[in-house]
Amino acid sequence: MLWQTLTTARALGRLHDIASILIRYGFGDMVRRMGLANALERAGRALHWREAEELAHLEPPARVRRALEELGPTFVKLGQVLATRIDLFEPEWIIEFGKLQDSTPAAPWADIRQQLCEDLGAPPEEVFATFDPEPLAAASIAQVHRARLEDGSEVVVKVRRPGIRPIIEADLRWLARLAQLAEGESPELRAFRPQEVVRQFAQSLRRELDFAGECRNAEHIAENFAGYADPDSPGLPSSGEVVQTEAPEERPALIVIPRVYWQWTGERVCVQEFIAGISGRKLAAVNQAGLDRKVLARRGAHAVLKMIVEDGFFHADPHPGNVFYLPGNRIAFIDFGMVGRLTEVRRDQLTGLLLGLVKHEPRRVADVMLDWTGDGAMDEDGLLVEIQTFVQQYHGVALKQLRLGAMLSDLVAILRQHQLALPPDLSLLIKAFISLEGMGRELDPDFDMAGEAMPLLEQALRARYTPTAILQRGWRGVSEALSLVAGLPQDISRLLRAARRGRLEIHIDVTHLKRVGNQLDNAASRLTVGIVIVIAALIIGSSIVMTVPGGPTWLGLPFFGLLGFVGAVIGSIWLLLSIWRSGGEE
Repeated sequence: MLWQTLTTARALGRLHDIASILIRYGFGDMVRRMGLANALERAGRALHWREAEELAHLEPPARVRRALEELGPTFVKLGQVLATRIDLFEPEWIIEFGKLQDSTPAAPWADIRQQLCEDLGAPPEEVFATFDPEPLAAASIAQVHRARLEDGSEVVVKVRRPGIRPIIEADLRWLARLAQLAEGESPELRAFRPQEVVRQFAQSLRRELDFAGECRNAEHIAENFAGYADPDSPGLPSSGEVVQTEAPEERPALIVIPRVYWQWTGERVCVQEFIAGISGRKLAAVNQAGLDRKVLARRGAHAVLKMIVEDGFFHADPHPGNVFYLPGNRIAFIDFGMVGRLTEVRRDQLTGLLLGLVKHEPRRVADVMLDWTGDGAMDEDGLLVEIQTFVQQYHGVALKQLRLGAMLSDLVAILRQHQLALPPDLSLLIKAFISLEGMGRELDPDFDMAGEAMPLLEQALRARYTPTAILQRGWRGVSEALSLVAGLPQDISRLLRAARRGRLEIHIDVTHLKRVGNQLDNAASRLTVGIVIVIAALIIGSSIVMTVPGGPTWLGLPFFGLLGFVGAVIGSIWLLLSIWRSGGEE
């Protein structure tokens, strides 16, 4: 089956690379079970099975991480996405996936310059006052160069690597195929939902390839922070514009989002304001600059909680490399290639969950978790008891001693034990929440995430039950009901018309039905082969009987030999008619 997907020599070469790396890191059995070995052996490609011995001492998480690093940029990105799926993997796996670093040698300047000329409409030396050909940073998908505009503004130019999209698309096709095979052939891998993970990853990676989409995300978040003021600093107003200070006398924005220069931004290149600040990784420099780490921790928490709880549109990867600290204890966020979106219903559920954890209300927590895991097969009573026991163990614990990130991780571990997975948007949210608390504690060891979140959560809960909000939800529900009733006659008419024409179809989706169908097809094929063998045996046996003298005859021919021929003819006709009828029914 897999052999049919090999359409080019390049695809075959990539398949050989994937299989060889998997074998080298001790996953030869997986290669055999997925049929990769058979495909390559048919192509005359040799796989070196003995090379895996040197890496056999590594633990499975480390072996997988090293294999992903060697498989290339697409698989490194996959590992980074897997690091967000704390509902599927144990902590030791998440730690290893978190070690994957997306850094590669810079692309040749000649290739970058040629692509920039195409995207900018002119050589970069003509578009910008200065342009540094040496990149500030280089990753698997893009690299970043520093430049200056004619008006003196400092900018960064993010350029997609030339020719990276076809490589990524080819790898995504292989990943989708491998995930399908893994889910169908390996029960132990099926629990990790490989097809769902690959679908989520493919969507995320394709969005990341579009730099214009990343810039739209940045502007969306900048609009949400327009006029934002720190709740703990009412005396320090912010400007009405987040992305750029318009006049020297205005106070700078507390939360800074880089300004986008759209005249030079597209799918393969984006130009954004240069942020001259202290990277979140350089905490020693924060002390040297005289910034208040407690204020930074609190202000960053408020900003991210606002994105999650109020806006429903948040930076999904707030790690220290994507955060900069600026004079005045201000904070800048960069790199909006990975964002999360939460519906109003999701935000309400999240508010209920966090309030339930902080206020020790196990029933509220259990209800939200059951809503999140869906209607799949589960031991609901057992899950409910475990969640209630977990929440009650924090009863009487002081608010500042609660570790919300750790509590969420433990809750997800309970779901993992019951083989339940969260929807991708929620796994991304929880990972971002855990990263946020970790950053806060790096800045301030006494950082109280629960205490910072409580006022915002209670405010969001109160806002849900204001008269205006209740009227809006009621009107929305009435509008949906009226729309449904208005369309009901047309739906019924269409249904009856289809029934009269005999074109009414009912589709039933049964899990693993395709696999059962394949097994039935194989059984039918074996039965057909058996019938053919029986018919052939009858013909050969009858021919032998015809040559033996003596015995009863009919019309001058040996009776048993003639009977065998007649049986063979009848069996052949029956088999041909069955094949013809089955073809007609399809």
